[in-house]
Amino acid sequence: MKRSEKIITNSVKIAGSSSILFILLIFVFLVREGLPALSEVSLKDLFSGRWYPIEDLFGLLPLISGSLVVTFTSILIALPLGIGTAIYIGEIAPKNVKEILKPTVEIMAGIPSVVLGFIGIQALSPFLREFFNLPTGLTALSGSILLAMIAIPSIVSIAEDALYAVPNSYRDASYALGATQWQTIWGVVLPAARNGLLTAVMLGIGRSLGETMAVMMVTGNAATTFSGLKSVIMPVRTMTATIASEMGEVASGSVHYHVLFFIGIILFIFSLIINISSSTVQGKSKQERGQVIS
Repeated sequence: MKRSEKIITNSVKIAGSSSILFILLIFVFLVREGLPALSEVSLKDLFSGRWYPIEDLFGLLPLISGSLVVTFTSILIALPLGIGTAIYIGEIAPKNVKEILKPTVEIMAGIPSVVLGFIGIQALSPFLREFFNLPTGLTALSGSILLAMIAIPSIVSIAEDALYAVPNSYRDASYALGATQWQTIWGVVLPAARNGLLTAVMLGIGRSLGETMAVMMVTGNAATTFSGLKSVIMPVRTMTATIASEMGEVASGSVHYHVLFFIGIILFIFSLIINISSSTVQGKSKQERGQVIS
């Protein structure tokens, strides 16, 4: 190997290893600043149902439940729209329509979340308030719809790649047996791409879970505990919104400060689990494709 090739190879290795190092450093920082919360606040109080730091009430359950309600409601909205759009672009749309629709979806991914938040405040929230006859339109449903708009481009992009990776021989064999296009898509293409589609959904969940600005602007920021389906049309407060709105005003080194970093640890762990699961599913998908090709 030439000297220049060794330098390039080592540079690539260092760049790849640095991402792992940065993640470890972030985790160490979060642990250093967040773990003192466990000694300053009892576990019973830390996982209680009341968040009101002014009176030293640091219950995280309303924040965790608020994040989960908004995230999973958004995925329920984004999943059929995202997968359906990917199927249309990858399997059905004519070439001229595909050339317009695909860039449009990619442009959606570049819209700043704060802009979507403004749209939610000015248009979406008033509509939901009148439609459901609510005191306020700033609810979990408002945040879920905006998060769905944010997650759809990621789901469409990854799902389309998963459909594209299905060998054309599968489709040809299905058509040769007399199946229609929809029968082929539903019975052959989607099952063959299931791991890639699952990866798209999981990354969509991760994208929704980590969003801050749009959620903080339209969910009402009321720390209420999950109380069934009614919570979807009630104001909620997410973990990300809590960190963003309170970290700038909290005293460094205080109990409140450490609890906010502890919330960051919980978010980090959630995101890590989602990404590891997604990578595992993606790895199985590639392995299955390799076995088919061989």
